[in-house]
Amino acid sequence: MIDKTIKFVLGHAQDSPISFLAYFAAASALLYLLITEVQRQQFRIPGFSGPQGLPMIGNLHQIRVNAAEQYRLWSKKYGSVYQIMLGNVPVIVVNSSKAAREIFGANSQALSSRPEFYTFHKVVSSTSGTTIGTSPFSESLKRRRKGAASALNKPSVATYIPHIDVETRDFLNEFLTYGEGGRTAVDPMPMIQRLSLSLALTLNWGTRMASQNDELFGEITHVEEEVSKFRSTTGNLQDYLPLLRLNPFSVGSANAREMRRRRDVYLKKLNDDLDDRMAKGTHQPCIQANVILDEEAKLNKEELISISLTMLSGGLDTLTTLVAWSMALLAQRPEIQKKAQDEIRKVYPSDQILCDANDDQSIPYIVALVKELLRYYTVLRLSLPRATVKDITYNGHVIPAKSVIFLNAWACNMDPEVWTDPFTFRPERWLEQPDAPIFTYGLGYRMCAGSLLANREMYTIYLRLLSAFELKDVQAENGGVMETHPVEGVVDQTQLVSVPRRYRLRVVPRNEIGLRTALEEYDVKH
Repeated sequence: MIDKTIKFVLGHAQDSPISFLAYFAAASALLYLLITEVQRQQFRIPGFSGPQGLPMIGNLHQIRVNAAEQYRLWSKKYGSVYQIMLGNVPVIVVNSSKAAREIFGANSQALSSRPEFYTFHKVVSSTSGTTIGTSPFSESLKRRRKGAASALNKPSVATYIPHIDVETRDFLNEFLTYGEGGRTAVDPMPMIQRLSLSLALTLNWGTRMASQNDELFGEITHVEEEVSKFRSTTGNLQDYLPLLRLNPFSVGSANAREMRRRRDVYLKKLNDDLDDRMAKGTHQPCIQANVILDEEAKLNKEELISISLTMLSGGLDTLTTLVAWSMALLAQRPEIQKKAQDEIRKVYPSDQILCDANDDQSIPYIVALVKELLRYYTVLRLSLPRATVKDITYNGHVIPAKSVIFLNAWACNMDPEVWTDPFTFRPERWLEQPDAPIFTYGLGYRMCAGSLLANREMYTIYLRLLSAFELKDVQAENGGVMETHPVEGVVDQTQLVSVPRRYRLRVVPRNEIGLRTALEEYDVKH
């Protein structure tokens, strides 16, 4: 029987080679689909429900756009904890405050690692390495986290206030200059990017980005924006479909390699410049120099670069995006601006327009405003994924070691069990429930180490911005109504970071002469 079949196939191949190749290709594809589907069913984690998806691709076709919101919606059907399939990879998705605390809080060490993704870890990061947040667990990671923690604790953050002071002052001055005292509508993104980038450069390398016209400004902001896209857990299909990696003409891989090359160039320049200043004894105190000089840290060159990348990407991702959303929203909500202004004036007299950068979050309403912006926009909707280093149990079901778990920070921040009105932007909720959970910085062992610094930076930004200016007349870039809804207003729903569409607005000084005088006096003193 087998002999006859072989003879028949060989005969057909000789008689009709093209037809034979077509049938062979089709049969091979069907066999591949069958094998991958059997594997997909075998790889599913027992005890956890979830949408079935399609052969080979799993649920990828359903979560290419706004994955975090789709996960939140699925939780209404499958419960707060369920599994999806990204290709043949099972992923547990956690969507509620209670479940997040039970899984991430009770299993902090077991959830201490990160999964590796082909595009970001093997292509983009193959030369400069990964940030602290994206690195799998290792002894090297422990050293880097320790070094970063010492540079980002509360006493250390206090030493960075002079830098925050300078950068937020220039932030105000740029709006005066480019907005012509509020008479011209401006796109605030370049000002926000310069602020974020200069803070990151000053804190990490001791060098400022004083102008948007600096050639390095455009290069870093563009490359880091592109690199951020490669960190998406759903935007790079080749991460889950290995066959796509064989494509030598892959645009995604080519772009990733190009961004890697360009990033390596400016990282080398920043590090070499700092090394030169340190050799001459002219460097300013900064995180990178402090870690280099810390004999106990014992970090190698790659680990130092990892800390640098962490500071750079963290500031440009989170701070830039949140301030961009907030300025548009506040321009549409004059009552919130008025409330903030009234609370500021209870502490600062009307002639003290340039509020004190040393103010350690003394105005509860501004603190609440920052928290509500962090909750409502949750710019990193899906916290960077975790990989279990050992088995954990949830509701009597085992999640095996080496499993991938997503914390849907967006769904947790919008949890109706915590808030009765989650989709309403209302800073007062944090005055009513100051101890309510917030998931924007993650949870457990791998939560963001820079949260104290980020909170202090944002407090000073909004304190000074709302004291000095009124935000008005916001319009979308095309001249229409600016959409500030956290789901509907996102410009690219496939990205890891939820960035708003570009817009223009007027930034009007509350007292132009007084503000200019305050800024000029600041220049004289400094």
